[in-house]
Amino acid sequence: MAGLRPFSELKCISKQTLEVIDSLGFKTATPVQEATIPLFCGNKDVAVDASTGSGKTLAFVIPVIEKLRRLDEKLKPHQLGAVIVSPTRELAKQIHAVAAPFVASVPRLSSLLLVGGTDPAEDVAAFKAAGGNILVGTPGRLHDVMKRLGTALDTRKLEVLVLDEADRLLDMGFRVQLDAIMARLPKQRRTGLFSATQTEAVEALARAGLRNPVKVAVAVTAAPAAAAAADDSFGKKRKRQQDGEQQQGGAAAAAGGAALEQKTPTSLSLEYIMVSVEQKLPQLVAFLDAHRDSKVIVYFLTCACVEHHALLLKRLPQLKGLQVQALHGKLKQAAREATLSKYSGLPSGVLLCTDVAARGLDIPDVSWIVQYDPPQDPAAFVHRDPAAFVHRVGRTARMGRSGSALALLLPNESSYVEFLRLRKVPLVEAQLMEGAPDAAELSALLRKEAESDREVMEKATRAFVSFVRGYKEHHCKFVFRLQELPLGPLAVSLGLLKLPRMPEVKKGSAANALDAFTPSAVDPDSVKFQDKQREKQRQQMLKQKQQQAAAAGGKQPQKQKQQAAAAGAEPGARLTAAKRRQLQARDELAELQHDYSMLRKLKKGKISEHAFDVATGLSSDSGDDEDDVAAAAAAVKAGGRRAVAAAAAADSGSEGGGSDDEGAEHGQQLQQQQAAKKQQKGEMVPPERSVVHRQQQLRKRKKRRQQKRQAAGAGAS
Repeated sequence: MAGLRPFSELKCISKQTLEVIDSLGFKTATPVQEATIPLFCGNKDVAVDASTGSGKTLAFVIPVIEKLRRLDEKLKPHQLGAVIVSPTRELAKQIHAVAAPFVASVPRLSSLLLVGGTDPAEDVAAFKAAGGNILVGTPGRLHDVMKRLGTALDTRKLEVLVLDEADRLLDMGFRVQLDAIMARLPKQRRTGLFSATQTEAVEALARAGLRNPVKVAVAVTAAPAAAAAADDSFGKKRKRQQDGEQQQGGAAAAAGGAALEQKTPTSLSLEYIMVSVEQKLPQLVAFLDAHRDSKVIVYFLTCACVEHHALLLKRLPQLKGLQVQALHGKLKQAAREATLSKYSGLPSGVLLCTDVAARGLDIPDVSWIVQYDPPQDPAAFVHRDPAAFVHRVGRTARMGRSGSALALLLPNESSYVEFLRLRKVPLVEAQLMEGAPDAAELSALLRKEAESDREVMEKATRAFVSFVRGYKEHHCKFVFRLQELPLGPLAVSLGLLKLPRMPEVKKGSAANALDAFTPSAVDPDSVKFQDKQREKQRQQMLKQKQQQAAAAGGKQPQKQKQQAAAAGAEPGARLTAAKRRQLQARDELAELQHDYSMLRKLKKGKISEHAFDVATGLSSDSGDDEDDVAAAAAAVKAGGRRAVAAAAAADSGSEGGGSDDEGAEHGQQLQQQQAAKKQQKGEMVPPERSVVHRQQQLRKRKKRRQQKRQAAGAGAS
């Protein structure tokens, strides 16, 4: 990477900061650092779009330190000078560690790390005790601590706000917290957005939070020979992309008009192999065995898949002695930190993980990235940018070093290669690994493990269920189609004893090849844990359930009896999910019909406003007049009968509902009596609300019911 400028040539960097940079071993600035540091050190807001691993962290840490170093009046312990926001705990800790030596070079300057996994009260106490001029953390914890501190946190002197991995911050649903954090900060500040992928949401955030920003786009262009190799490589042997990296601030310059712009460094070799479901695990085993002396990160679709493969790979004789670590979002914070620290210190080994380790983490000496499952990331497809793929492979080939990445794709996923190529992520096809174990023998070994250890059996089942559902919910549905996923061979490759009960299996198509799976002769209920303590706990739980069933005497709860009777089922039969949904829809329809019946009564003046509120649940009847309560009760009783009849009629395909043909005098009298009684008691008589307002309330209630129903359906699935 010739032509890079030394940090000493950047006039905006002080001597003290240059000494820290030199002590860390950095001599020359990367293109993103060269383009960003002078702008951000000055009076410019920046929106930086650069390839992953290009040195973005130093590109904002150095300007933050320089701005705080130049302050005429030094900050007091509880005065805030900068806030750096990161989407994940691991990345926030990494940024805090990178910034630590620079912070130490400024007298009386301190920093504080605020991430989840600990008690927020401890963070509040730590700030009150020692202060913190630079806050580095995740959006949720930053917002929580800022709110708890209140006036104890002085933000009037704040100089810089940095949003690292800005697209991920928005994708993870932190927009509310980000808005709240920015609302607490002064508008006269410098703001920087940093990410490897600039999405529409990031651009909208830049328009809202940046003042006259400068967009810094540091692109990567491959040499023409490399571009030709990428275009002509499909179906051929493994090819290495030629070096020819050309990076610059602004837009990528097309050398001779033949350069190919891409989203990843050209020092990174991107390859893929086409494998069947049965050959996927044997190919992974052969690959890991061939790269025992390297650091390899393997990405899976779900946490359950990580847990399952971490357990199995350690038991395979081909990988005996290989260091295998597991990292995913469901681990506790202490376990995640311990795993990441242990793997970073290993000279070689394998890290199995989900996309929790796909952003910003700088793990030293990673040689290979293996994408066992293609990523499921909203930014990758909603914004038509292969963000998750880019960030995953960005864990290697960082800061100009070489690295390699391999993706394992199924035959039905072949169009994913073209999808990535069109989005400037070219892949080269590689040959299958030699010396892979026999797929049938490996599947038999996995089933044998599942038949002898309940832990393996349960994790295999959870991995299958989570993978199928994750595949079904893939955002790139035109490539990853569940109807074309071979579920039968997938279950065989995981060593399942029987297929789980799930709609995706029951409604399987011919392409799912469910006939390829043969259930095991071993009863899953008879499989025991090899861990004696866990098996003892399981037996105790089974005994408790048997005692509870014996105490109940086989009696079915009253609610289940009523549901079964309404569904026309036997009293002891268990309702299916479809039947339960049908009953729920019928109940909701009856409630809605009742509400509209009450609204018609209110329109005709048959009931008072308060009676309507009580009948529809918009108000409580406590402390109200007995006449109103009685009227509401009568209305509910009458309306309920009509609603049930209407629901039954609607369920059978006919129309239902009552008609009101009586006068409005009684309702008007009730309203007048209610107002007179309230005036006698000295209470304020509220103005009469319009019928339109009532209709709006009913529409809102209907919308809330639909949202609850959708949430319940999503939770059940």
